[in-house]
Amino acid sequence: MRNVAIAAGLLGTVAMALPALANDSVSTILKDPKQWGIQTGDYANTRYSKLDQITAKNVDKLQVAWTFSTGVLRGHEGGPLVIGDIMYVHTPFPNNVFALDLNDNGRIIWKYEPKQDPNVIPVMCCDTVNRGLAYADGKIILHQADTTVVALDAKSGKKVWSVVNGDPKKGETNTATVLPVKDKVIVGISGGEFGVRGSVTAYNIADGKLAWRGYSMGPDADMLVDPEKTTEHGKPIGKDSSLKTWQGDQWKIGGGSTWGWYSYDPKLNLVYYGSGNPSTWNPKQRPGDNKWSMTVFARDADTGVAKWVYQMTPHDEWDFDGINEMILTDQKIDGKERPLLTHFDRNGFGYTLDRATGELLVAEKFDPVVNWATKVDMDKSSKTYGRPLVVAKYSTEQNGEDVNSQGICPAALGTKDQQPAAYSPETELFYVPTNHVCMDYEPFQVSYTAGQPYVGATLSMYAAPNSHGGMGNFIAWDGKKGKIVWSNKEQFSVWSGALATAGGVVFYGTLEGYLKAVDAKSGKELYKFKTPSGIIGNVMTYEHKGQQYVAVLSGVGGWAGIGLAAGLTNSTDGLGAVGGYAALAQYTALGGQLTVFKLPNS
Repeated sequence: MRNVAIAAGLLGTVAMALPALANDSVSTILKDPKQWGIQTGDYANTRYSKLDQITAKNVDKLQVAWTFSTGVLRGHEGGPLVIGDIMYVHTPFPNNVFALDLNDNGRIIWKYEPKQDPNVIPVMCCDTVNRGLAYADGKIILHQADTTVVALDAKSGKKVWSVVNGDPKKGETNTATVLPVKDKVIVGISGGEFGVRGSVTAYNIADGKLAWRGYSMGPDADMLVDPEKTTEHGKPIGKDSSLKTWQGDQWKIGGGSTWGWYSYDPKLNLVYYGSGNPSTWNPKQRPGDNKWSMTVFARDADTGVAKWVYQMTPHDEWDFDGINEMILTDQKIDGKERPLLTHFDRNGFGYTLDRATGELLVAEKFDPVVNWATKVDMDKSSKTYGRPLVVAKYSTEQNGEDVNSQGICPAALGTKDQQPAAYSPETELFYVPTNHVCMDYEPFQVSYTAGQPYVGATLSMYAAPNSHGGMGNFIAWDGKKGKIVWSNKEQFSVWSGALATAGGVVFYGTLEGYLKAVDAKSGKELYKFKTPSGIIGNVMTYEHKGQQYVAVLSGVGGWAGIGLAAGLTNSTDGLGAVGGYAALAQYTALGGQLTVFKLPNS
């Protein structure tokens, strides 16, 4: 394993890193707005399209162009890819893949149907979702639920290579997409609720061989950190920075899974992502900051060595995973152009950092009801700089085991979960799908058994009290000021990924099943259409034969829709979500469909 060699020569490896060049095949496609080559639309995770045929003036004329049934129920996250004249569609478990001919009424060119052990299903935390495919070097790359990473020939569907990334018997599964960068593909791992040790792994795109792997916690060599050069807040993290924050060998089952999104800066050659919750959910059982769970990582794409880290929620007490997307922009702050990273965390704070250095620039609440902390300390001379200032009343650690801490906002699924935001360079605003949800949280003692749930808390969730009565908002956010510009109320959480376009329109989906289009500047609703099932997929757009299309998967599920998806009825099931979203069953039912929209032919 290259980890050992890298760890032995960290300083030299960093110094000798080659000039950064993104994968040519991917970069070429990402520059062409007619195609959609990775789930996030671009390496910067902006989910912005330069296509402008659909505008704020004509979007109300959208109509359904065609549909496609996936043949699978449960939650449909992610979205399709379009490479040339072919659309690639994926499903939840068993993670089937379809190649559809856009020149022939969506004819199925090929279909890939992996044979996976159904025993992986109960090991998946929050539904059998998968956040989609990626394309690179003529290959479609899929990371299956059972952690098998597969490269398929894009034209024939033939398997080129496959590699197993984890062990479901230990609780390791996958729900995420992958990110092809240069000659490698970056993949993560799920399983924080089963006591896994999170990691990010790079495989060679050509043959699937392991290039490097960096863990979220443990010894420096395992984590691929340099004690003297890897920094937090501009200062070296020091030797054994992780081990010092765990009791004994707890780090070996420490969580910090990496099931979210990845972004990449070709100029800096850095890959960005976040790590998830520490295991267990009972904070009393794991004293210390539990580094580096709940952390933003910036890693060298070639070696995996971390340049900088920032832990957002030290010693997590609420399951505020830090895995949400890192959106990369270049904007002026105090009159100076800076390379920025903006992240909307589960903990309810919207962060803006300098992505080159990791300097924290902004940290503000993106839902006013967030109450577990008063603020993030922004005083650089303070001992608690960069840390959230926790309110004792909502501290499950301070309240103790077997005590039900009530009225914590947000709930464990966060002010925003994995559903990705979008950014428009025209408005310089972020468009954020959010959860307006609070919870009661009662931790209890739990023992670890490999492959068994390692949670240690009972939760109840509900709409934020004394508010608009709904469980979600769709907001526009100024990342430089840390301010909400406008906010649209929603009855349920907005669990769909947003899409911003050059036509001045922003799209998103709702848990009831509506595709909605709003004005990018004002938030005014311009169009909505109800698809057959709740939308937790991510809206995308492409152009074919001179016509712009908008597409989205519908199929209710995910954490918010787990009650419907898995047929659960106990209010505390689904890690507390079933009771909170019980009313969703009155508005939608299970499904699995792609719906494609266009303007009427001129």
